[in-house]
Amino acid sequence: MTEPAFPDIPAPSFYNRADGVRLAYRFTDGAGPLLVFLPGYMSDMEGGKALSVFSYARANGRACLLLDYSGCGSSEGDFNDGTLDIWRDDVLMLIDHVWPEGQVVPIGSSMGGWLALLAGLAVKDRLAGVVGIAAAPDFTEWGFSDAEKAVLHTEGRIVEPSEYGGDYVTTLGFWKSGEANLLLESEIALTCPVRFIHGQADDVVPWEIPLRAAAQLRSADVQTLLIKDGDHRLSRDADIALLLGLIDGLLEHT
Repeated sequence: MTEPAFPDIPAPSFYNRADGVRLAYRFTDGAGPLLVFLPGYMSDMEGGKALSVFSYARANGRACLLLDYSGCGSSEGDFNDGTLDIWRDDVLMLIDHVWPEGQVVPIGSSMGGWLALLAGLAVKDRLAGVVGIAAAPDFTEWGFSDAEKAVLHTEGRIVEPSEYGGDYVTTLGFWKSGEANLLLESEIALTCPVRFIHGQADDVVPWEIPLRAAAQLRSADVQTLLIKDGDHRLSRDADIALLLGLIDGLLEHT
């Protein structure tokens, strides 16, 4: 029998939202700031990057939170009801639940990178840093053609096959929430250290996106690491080692 890659990862815990929806999460206590891993669109906390960050935190005595947005992974709710605002609020609720005081470092993958910036703006003085992995801020704007936007408005959703199996669904509600939370056309009022890691072979999110975000950030402490042969997932052992190195370096500044 093949041994699991992360044998010591605990089963999820659950937090009840005010509307009764149960949000799944994993938390390990330790030294702050709290590391908060935010998955991408239609993803969850069972991915290799998320579990690697959690294992890194446990091995180094660091506090860490993994989570599934409502309608995703082990959390309850209907994915089709999800919006950027709802998922941002899920993140903030779980941070306040496990780490009501103290600083936080959101670490976001793809859409999670957008949410990391939005969550950072919401927690304000508690923000110690941000890490974006193939970060995709504003993808409702640059990621859809005019024809696709027209379909969203006439049919209420776009359904496409996913390379990971099943359907990739975008609802009009989610798209509208993205358009209400655009960041790249004006200053992003964060002054903390920010680190981006992005593959130049990413065929989902152009590698120029983190450079645009870096230019808009108020912070002067922004670094972008480009991996020439890196794809969108950045899940190879070498990619994850670079990610953990970025996090380690960032924590030295907190």
